[in-house]
Amino acid sequence: MQVSSLNEVKIYCLSAGRSLPEWLSDRKKRALQKKDVDVRRRIELIQDFEMPTVSTKIKVSRDGQYIMAVGTYKPRVRCYDTYQLSQKFERCLDSEVVTFEILSDDYSKIVFLECGRFVEFHSQHGHYYKTRIPKFGRDFSYHYPSCDLYFVGASSEVYRLNLEQGRFLNSLQTDASESNACDINPVHFLFAMGTAEGKVECWDPRTRNRVGILDCALSSVTADTEIDSLPSVTALKYDGALNMAVGTSTGQVLLYDLRSSSPLIVKDHHYGLPIKSIQFHRQLDLIISADSRIVKMWNKDTGKIFTSMEPEHDINDVCLYPNSGMLMTANEAPKMNIYYIPVLGPAPKWCSFLDNLTEELEENPESTVYDDYKFVTRKDLENLGLAHLIGSSLLRAYMHGFFMDIRLYHKAKMMANPFAYEEYRREKIRQKIEETRAQRVQLKKLPKVNKELALKLIEEEGEDQQVAKKRKHKNLPNLLKDDRFKVMFENPDFQVDEQSEEFRLLNPLVSKISEKRKRKLKLLEELETQEQEDEEEREGKASDAESSESSDDEKGWVEEVRKQRKLLRQEEKVKRQERMKEDQQTLLKPQFFEIKEGEEFRSFKDSAKKQKLMKKTLGDRLKLEEKLGTLNVSDTTVGSKQATFKLKKSEQQKKQQEAEKQHRRERKTLRRSANHLKSKRGRGRLFH
Repeated sequence: MQVSSLNEVKIYCLSAGRSLPEWLSDRKKRALQKKDVDVRRRIELIQDFEMPTVSTKIKVSRDGQYIMAVGTYKPRVRCYDTYQLSQKFERCLDSEVVTFEILSDDYSKIVFLECGRFVEFHSQHGHYYKTRIPKFGRDFSYHYPSCDLYFVGASSEVYRLNLEQGRFLNSLQTDASESNACDINPVHFLFAMGTAEGKVECWDPRTRNRVGILDCALSSVTADTEIDSLPSVTALKYDGALNMAVGTSTGQVLLYDLRSSSPLIVKDHHYGLPIKSIQFHRQLDLIISADSRIVKMWNKDTGKIFTSMEPEHDINDVCLYPNSGMLMTANEAPKMNIYYIPVLGPAPKWCSFLDNLTEELEENPESTVYDDYKFVTRKDLENLGLAHLIGSSLLRAYMHGFFMDIRLYHKAKMMANPFAYEEYRREKIRQKIEETRAQRVQLKKLPKVNKELALKLIEEEGEDQQVAKKRKHKNLPNLLKDDRFKVMFENPDFQVDEQSEEFRLLNPLVSKISEKRKRKLKLLEELETQEQEDEEEREGKASDAESSESSDDEKGWVEEVRKQRKLLRQEEKVKRQERMKEDQQTLLKPQFFEIKEGEEFRSFKDSAKKQKLMKKTLGDRLKLEEKLGTLNVSDTTVGSKQATFKLKKSEQQKKQQEAEKQHRRERKTLRRSANHLKSKRGRGRLFH
């Protein structure tokens, strides 16, 4: 039994059994079956469930008791009884079967559409009747209310054969040149046919009139699809009264609601191969679509892949056993595959033991291997010194390597590496030593950068875990294990500078705590070098000392801040004295400056002020401008800032303004004097 898994969905291939090399003769296979117990015990669910060369179609009767398959060569049909788990009968035919349909609940009424335009009817005893249709047929459907067979094929007509009257009726004339697939809805019996032009025509059997057309070729082309020719419809299947799935020759599956002309979803197989079969699984809302290479199961609402299967040989047909998780495929190979997927449903009642078997396999998973043969590559042969055997009967070429007898492989390996047992023994001893070391107390490996910070985080993590256990809270994430902060403990640029002013003022008690952590770091380094076993005692002493002094540290927080500030002031004084000494020692040299055109030289102080002002940041300059009164910053009602500036005036503008003011003053004085003289003259005239 071969087991595969995709998207955590287990798929059991019941027809695979334990694999044997294909190039073994029948005599050697029989000898292996006699000698090997595993080969004899491999699962053969249905006896002789195969065809001589190729199987083309496979179906299950409505009562679920019989499985019928057709294939070649010679063209034949085989019926298997599931209650007996064996073949019931086999009938040979005159030509290859294109498709067939089981009309009754069991195998008593069967219709075969053959390659040579023949339609053959079989009853329970065997061949019953044979007739021909005018053109080569590709598919047909049975209309139960009227007992009519609808045949589509290499013609624009749909041929109707009435089984009650035993004669052909008037055919349906369509607009298509050829038709590939057809189906009849089981609820309202609407007949649908897929054409070579990529359209689906729907006909009402009661009035024999066309009621609608769907253009699937245009809807199947999306932005991601690449097509070389016009897509044609190759598969058609109804689901209930309103849903219909259409498969195209370019590998797309379109799901339609009959009330809409646009598809609900378009699923692409991405192989560019024609869709050969479409099935519905109503319990899980899945669509099972298959081309010649892969069987895909996907959700019909979202299009998300549920699982998929890729057999070794090309697929011709897929059949889903009703109300179960069993799936059967007809392949381009003698053996017909049987798959069991427990997620889809239980095993059929005639093989209910599969449920217990799969449960045991899940408990004890095993892989299929070749016990008597060893697969080796060309490089392995060169290492073993057997490259000269290539082309001889001792090596059998297969894929990218060779199969060789396992006994020859073991002998060659012993000769090539006689000390292999010693190496194996050393490896086992090393594993045992590592297992015993794992039981010891594990040393805390600290990073190279920010060791004290890492130690602090480890201590806090231990305290948080204890609190979480007491309060039953979830543990918070650790920064040491977080990839986002990984660089902080690897890159030296992120090293914390404990001597900086900001660090010392924000962490006033860091000096005492850092000393304690430094002691711990020294202890850890000694433990790593000496590998002593008394690590817990030393670390316990350090942690006890820290816990005993924690209350004193909290009380002396203010004093420690004052001490740190005094130390910072003293360090600043020392730095100033050093700068003064350096300034005294340096000799001043004369420097020459160039004045730009249009500027007047006043003093060195103005230029120095300008240079200092230019070195300041924008925020400092704005504060200075606000103090001088040239800048006004205010809040608006909206919540933003509003700034008003007063531009500085040059010397020429100032002189010009002063001249204008002087001119205005002179004019005012002249006006006043003129008005005074006029008033004096008026008084004199009145007096005379």
